Amino acid sequence: MFGLGMQELMIILVIVIVLFGAKNLPQIGKGIGEAIKNFKKATNEPDSIDVTPKKETAEKTESEKKA
Repeated sequence: MFGLGMQELMIILVIVIVLFGAKNLPQIGKGIGEAIKNFKKATNEPDSIDVTPKKETAEKTESEKKA
């Protein structure tokens, strides 16, 4: 995993705990999780958004049937 061994990961974890404190880690994790979730959602959405009102399309199809 990126050339990091167990010792390096433990050192990084200790540094993160010292910088942010143990109480703030769940909030940070939640924020990162929500950011990843929103990013995945944004990448899966279609590029164009249909802004045509549905009422108008129903009226158009009815008027086309009459013609």
